[in-house]
Amino acid sequence: MKKYLIFFLVIVTASLFLDRAFKESQKILAQDVNSWTEDQSADCAVVLTGGPGRVREGFDLLAQRRIKKLIISGVYPAASLRDIFPQLPFYGSIDEEDIILEKRSGSTYGNAQQTLPLVEALHCRDIILITSRIHMYRANKIFVGVFPEGFRIIPRATISGSYRPKFFPVAAEVLKSLFYSIWAY
Repeated sequence: MKKYLIFFLVIVTASLFLDRAFKESQKILAQDVNSWTEDQSADCAVVLTGGPGRVREGFDLLAQRRIKKLIISGVYPAASLRDIFPQLPFYGSIDEEDIILEKRSGSTYGNAQQTLPLVEALHCRDIILITSRIHMYRANKIFVGVFPEGFRIIPRATISGSYRPKFFPVAAEVLKSLFYSIWAY
């Protein structure tokens, strides 16, 4: 009888987990790729490093004067601005003083914690949050949880790889999102 009860509990737990994981994956994949379709403006932008195209998206907003300051969060401590964005000389209208490299964070939660004081010091009233489509759901939830209530955070999702993400990156993001839902938001 104990074996059947344990087996039943394992099946029920696995079913609940899979149901929750499926719902989380639907939320992740529902993020719009609005960097293609919307012209957004704010005082500042925060780019979360870790994927192709994100940093360039921030520089494009700065060059178009849609933001006043750009914070690049999660930069490797030994990296310079030219290391992470060698195309900078082609953006002649950008003043390097308008770019802040945040080098202390090592996670999405750390990105939010470490950029909040920078955003406050720069007197930003709102930010554009730039990250990949599959990372945006979790990143936005964390930033909303860390930043003061009512602070305007505008999500700006980009594509990393293909428009339809592959199974394993989505699965990894689902696991991270489930973990963060317990721990951070």
